[in-house]
Amino acid sequence: MRQRRVSDGRRRTREFEAFTAGAAGRLLHTATLLTAESPHDNPRARRLLTLALAHTYACWDGLRGEDPYDRARQYLATRFARAAWHHHGGVLDRFRPGPGTALSRLAPQERLILVLRLFEGVAEEQTAALLGLPRERVRTVCDRATATLLHPPHGSAPQAVSR
Repeated sequence: MRQRRVSDGRRRTREFEAFTAGAAGRLLHTATLLTAESPHDNPRARRLLTLALAHTYACWDGLRGEDPYDRARQYLATRFARAAWHHHGGVLDRFRPGPGTALSRLAPQERLILVLRLFEGVAEEQTAALLGLPRERVRTVCDRATATLLHPPHGSAPQAVSR
């Protein structure tokens, strides 16, 4: 009996390592987009990825045919959403984006919906269900975020130089 548990543990570890080898890069990219950090300096995204992979590993035996990538992405998104929305205000600094990224102009909810819909290809209905929002709200937020990225606000007009 003990030998069978050891064998099952090794199999589980090998399966999870194979999953991680294939999915970790894309999940890290998704987390980096959510946190709006630079791809070369993304400690918050790496923390989100670590938490999502740890959760996925803990649930590995209970997946029963469910896609582990979907499970990890869901955890990544909900963890980001909880941290960003429930700690809105001064504590939100850990998800404050860097100034040089295009996504830094978006609010955390806008980034999350935009990344899920456009980068990850999650359907509007699934995004709404995952975040507990009405479908129309998801569509509106996604449209607004897309418009903000495509048509950034113009800076203030240059000052006239007095002579």
